[in-house]
Amino acid sequence: MSATFKTLDELDLTGKRVLLRADLNVPVADGKVTDATRIERLIPTIREIVRHDGKVILLSHFGRPKGKVDPEFSLEIVASTVADLTGHPVGFIPTDWTDVSGAKKAIDAAPAGSVFILENTRFHPGEETNDIELAKTMASLGDVYVNDAFSAAHRAHASTEALARLLPAAAGLAMQAELEALEAGLGKPRKPVVAIVGGAKVSSKIDLLENLVTKVDGLVIGGGMANTFLHAQGFGVGKSLAEKDLAETALRIMDKAIDSGCAIILPIDAVVSWHFKANSPTRLYSAEAIDPEGMILDIGPSSIERIKGAIDDAHTVVWNGPMGAFEMTPFDAGTVEIARHVAHRTKAGLLTSVAGGGDTVSALAHAGVKNDFTYVSTAGGAFLEWMEGKPLPGVDALKK
Repeated sequence: MSATFKTLDELDLTGKRVLLRADLNVPVADGKVTDATRIERLIPTIREIVRHDGKVILLSHFGRPKGKVDPEFSLEIVASTVADLTGHPVGFIPTDWTDVSGAKKAIDAAPAGSVFILENTRFHPGEETNDIELAKTMASLGDVYVNDAFSAAHRAHASTEALARLLPAAAGLAMQAELEALEAGLGKPRKPVVAIVGGAKVSSKIDLLENLVTKVDGLVIGGGMANTFLHAQGFGVGKSLAEKDLAETALRIMDKAIDSGCAIILPIDAVVSWHFKANSPTRLYSAEAIDPEGMILDIGPSSIERIKGAIDDAHTVVWNGPMGAFEMTPFDAGTVEIARHVAHRTKAGLLTSVAGGGDTVSALAHAGVKNDFTYVSTAGGAFLEWMEGKPLPGVDALKK
C-alpha cells in the first residue's frame, strides 16, 4: 500500500501548518465522550506532526447539522478529550466557514507544535456537496494535508476529497495502518481466504456478498442472513427473521459462488427459542427440522465446529457481522466461540484476521478478543464499502 498511497514520511512536516482530517464524530453523553477509540487512533499522527514542530489543525464533522451552524453539534465538546489523550494543550477555534480570517490569525500567531480543533465542517453546506470553494477556504489555513479518517473516506466531501487535491497530501499513520490491513485482508491476501458475514439482513449486504464470492475461497454466512439462504434452499425457518422475498437473490449468489470456486458455509444446526429475549428457553434443532413456531437465534455446536474447521484451513479471515443475537445470552455463544478461535489462531501466528463494522467491533469486544485480531476497523460504512469493492473517494485522492 505504501507504494500506492502517499504516507506521512513522504511529507515535509517541519514547521508546517498541517490540516489533519480526523474523525472526531464520537459518541457523547452528558457532555462527555463515551467511546474515544477513534481519537486514540489519531494520537500517533498528532504526536508525529508535533515532533516536527508542525502545527496540527484538526478538521472533522460531528453529527448531522445539515449544513447549518448548530451549537448542539459543536466540536468544542471533544477538545478536552483530545488534550487528555495527547497530553498536549488543544485549542478550539470557533470557525466561521464563510470567513476564516480569524482562524488564520490564531493559527499563524501560535507557536510551533500547537494543536487546534476547528469547528464542525458540516456547519457549511458545501462540506457534503464537495464544494471546491469551501475546500479552497480550508486549504488557505494550511500548508499540507493529512487524512487520518478512514471512517469518512467513503464520502466525497470537501474536507476528505476536494481538499486533498489542493495541497501536498498523505495518509496519516492510522489511515496507513488501515489500508495496509485491508490490503492483507482482500487486496493481496495469503490464501486460502475465508470471509465470515453475519448480521440481520441480506438486503443490506447484497453487494458485499456478490463481491466476496469472487474473491474468497470460503464464505461463512450466519445471523438472520443465513435464514434467508436456508429458506431459499427449501428449509423451513419457522418464525425466524428472514427476507423470504430475496430467495432468488440468495440462489443467484450461491450460483455465482459455485462459478467462482467459493464454498458457501451455512448453518447445519441452530439454537431455537420461542421468545426474543435473554435467557429464554431454547432447544437445539438441525437446520432441516426447525420448529415452525420457533425462531433461530444462534448457530448450533455442529455449525460452530464446521466453521472452526474452515478457519483452520485458512491463512486469512475477514469478518463482518455476528453469527446470532449476540447481545443476549445464551445467543452469543456461536459468535463468541468463533471469535475466540480466530483470535487464538491469530495469536499463534497462523492467521491474518481483519474485522470491521459496528456490530462486529461490539461482538469482538464482548468476546474479549478485540485486541487479538490482526486488525479491527472502527470505520463502519467505509469498511463495508471497501468489502463491497467500491471506490473510496477519500483514499483515491491520496494516490500517488
